[in-house]
Amino acid sequence: MPRFKGKPFKHLRIAILFALAIFAGQAVSSTLSAQTVSDSLPPLVSLSTVPVPKPPNISEYIKNEKAAIALGKSLFWDMQVGSDGVLACASCHFSAGADNRSKNQINPALIAGDKTYQIGGAPNYQLQVSDFPFHKLANPDDRNSTVLADANDVSSSQGAFNGFLTEVVPRKSADAGTVETDNDSFEIQGINVRRVEPRNSPTVINAVFNFRNFWDGRAQHEFNGQNPFGDRDPNARVLKTSGSSADWVRISIKNSSLASQAVGPPLSGFEMSFQKRGFAQLARKMLSLRPLSKQQVSSTDSALGSSSRYPLPGLKTSTYATLIRNVFQDVWWNNTNTIVEFDANNNPVLKPHPGTPLASNQFTQMEYNFPLFFGLAVQAYEATLVSDQTPFDKYAVGTTSALTAQQKHGLELFEGKAKCINCHSGPEFTNASVANVKNQKIERMRMGDNNIAVYDNGFYNIAVRPTGEDLGVGGTDPFGKPLSFSKLTQQEVAAGAPAPVLEGVPEENIEAAPLDPNERVAVNGAFKTPTLRNVELTGPYFHNGGQLTLRQVVEFYNRGGDFHEANINDLDPDIVNLGLTETEKDDLVAFMKALTDERVRNRKAPFDHPQLFIPNGHPGDTQSVTNDGTGNATDSLLNIPAVGASGGKPLPYFLNVSPMANLTPTTTTSTTSTNSLEGSITQQDCPAGTTLKFISGGYACM
Repeated sequence: MPRFKGKPFKHLRIAILFALAIFAGQAVSSTLSAQTVSDSLPPLVSLSTVPVPKPPNISEYIKNEKAAIALGKSLFWDMQVGSDGVLACASCHFSAGADNRSKNQINPALIAGDKTYQIGGAPNYQLQVSDFPFHKLANPDDRNSTVLADANDVSSSQGAFNGFLTEVVPRKSADAGTVETDNDSFEIQGINVRRVEPRNSPTVINAVFNFRNFWDGRAQHEFNGQNPFGDRDPNARVLKTSGSSADWVRISIKNSSLASQAVGPPLSGFEMSFQKRGFAQLARKMLSLRPLSKQQVSSTDSALGSSSRYPLPGLKTSTYATLIRNVFQDVWWNNTNTIVEFDANNNPVLKPHPGTPLASNQFTQMEYNFPLFFGLAVQAYEATLVSDQTPFDKYAVGTTSALTAQQKHGLELFEGKAKCINCHSGPEFTNASVANVKNQKIERMRMGDNNIAVYDNGFYNIAVRPTGEDLGVGGTDPFGKPLSFSKLTQQEVAAGAPAPVLEGVPEENIEAAPLDPNERVAVNGAFKTPTLRNVELTGPYFHNGGQLTLRQVVEFYNRGGDFHEANINDLDPDIVNLGLTETEKDDLVAFMKALTDERVRNRKAPFDHPQLFIPNGHPGDTQSVTNDGTGNATDSLLNIPAVGASGGKPLPYFLNVSPMANLTPTTTTSTTSTNSLEGSITQQDCPAGTTLKFISGGYACM
């Protein structure tokens, strides 16, 4: 059905909810059943009713799915993946699948070409409650009121130091590399600090339901076994055994945007890696290492407990190579006669095995195919991170007492006056879901300027920042192709491909019509709609991390965004003045709290995890840091202890501020509080050579 987001809703979904009520054997609240919503949007039902998207041909690659989940969990949480032997995928996704750190977490808007820090003035800044929101107004309900402060900085996640790979050494967790002073503003008096990513880290929980991943959608729905770009990369190939040798094959594994996403950060010079490190080099290190050899794993871990060496760190299996042999079909790793050699231009060339130890530019089939293994294994693990046991899920199947009266009113607002459902539809609470996008990647819609345009389904410009600062899905991939399906399809149609027929806008008497390669596209400044599940736990908010609380988020929408007029050509039509009362704002926020799965809050299976030491800024401040002897700043490491299937204490909110808080633009709230970890954590919980220090929100091993 067509979506016309600029019109009042005219259709009911009473029949759908009535059927659910009969199935549940109970009457569903009239608040839910009688609410008007667009007939083209997926209804808000329990996520437990949605099958987890799965690659249709996964058995061609994975022979043991349970072992694949364990391998993926190991790789996701393993600090040895980072070039420094510290950074794991989980370093930015340890708190409800997101990141709650607050020191050295600012990027000065490098995507916009700005290297000047407007928040804190320099790197290694400790964020304060008073810094939020980044765009402050005298009247939070009036976007045209006096601007008290504005910053284009991004609150995100610290990652790697600037440097270049020299070599990887088997059986050593840290790569050898050269340190160079960071010219992108991540240095203090010539000493490098950890770089910070240019966009806020979204949660990985429920990310399996996204058709594409990353804020700009660059992690493609189909996985090519090498990088995030799927079928867009004409040169992506893997090695498959054929007889006594191995040869190149191109693969395209559908329903695998998580795999596409997973293989991006390990090679990123901002996130986890020395620059110029390849996956084959990472494999040479990882295949020789004991999984999680630096980290304790609970003996009751839901996926790894039976393999844990607790209280010793790591797993019983001695190497990652052994795990890969147990997980993947033999044809992807068992050939010993053919190697890959990278020539002077870094092009891979197949050669017979020389019969001697391989040179630094020569790799086995297992090493070359490591991104295939890494992506599919991490995807198998992340596909288990589904939070479908929230108060809302219980309510949606008939337990009317699962929501409070306030939350029920918030749900009514969510589906009506507040217009939230127009972008956050379906049980996934996002229009960017596989279910919503797979059959309709691009759509026509009347934009904020009241003119029709084509856009990417599930990606919207909501006026968080001026469009030109970050084009989002309006940008390009490394091959010069548009990230946007809309623009890419137009190029293909112009080159002779059949034009897809896009449904019309019947409310405007606009008929369905084929895509015109010259018609207007509105995708600049548009970003993937994130899920709202567990949103209580995943602040700060938006792709720039510029809102501290959900109340601030609601105020943003209530005033029609911050850059409504500046972004009008690409603006989503629902970004308008909503006219919510103070009580309605509170009710809407209360409903969003009903999307929290307590298993996520308490880190219970499947959300339990190994121990993790994470960089938490650097000792010192924005003016001075300590040189570790290499040109990099000394780290403060925060120890997140291992928890088993029964979970552990909830991790603190970002800046220890409840997302439910109602803060005025000038409010300054102390971030210090009684630390619940004192008394339960001792010096023995820190690595040798470091000293325990309790800090806001946890403790550091310095």
